[in-house]
Amino acid sequence: MFHTYILYSAALDRYYVGSTRDVLAERLRRHNAHHKGFTGKISDWALVYSESFDTFEAAYARERQIKSWKSRKKIEELIGN
Repeated sequence: MFHTYILYSAALDRYYVGSTRDVLAERLRRHNAHHKGFTGKISDWALVYSESFDTFEAAYARERQIKSWKSRKKIEELIGN
């Protein structure tokens, strides 16, 4: 199973959109571990939304679609549904 997911950091008041082949709990753990990159700066990321797909290509395409919105409002509408 492959996933597109959205994380939220209260400290940064920001969303992060990604896709993965990993189990979501493990991917979230790695985001919250201190590392280089956008999510490594803070460790309060919480999973607020996910979708599952049969292929990584489909999950990645959905990630790109969500990122193309460039709209916090649209992301919050998606999470709310």
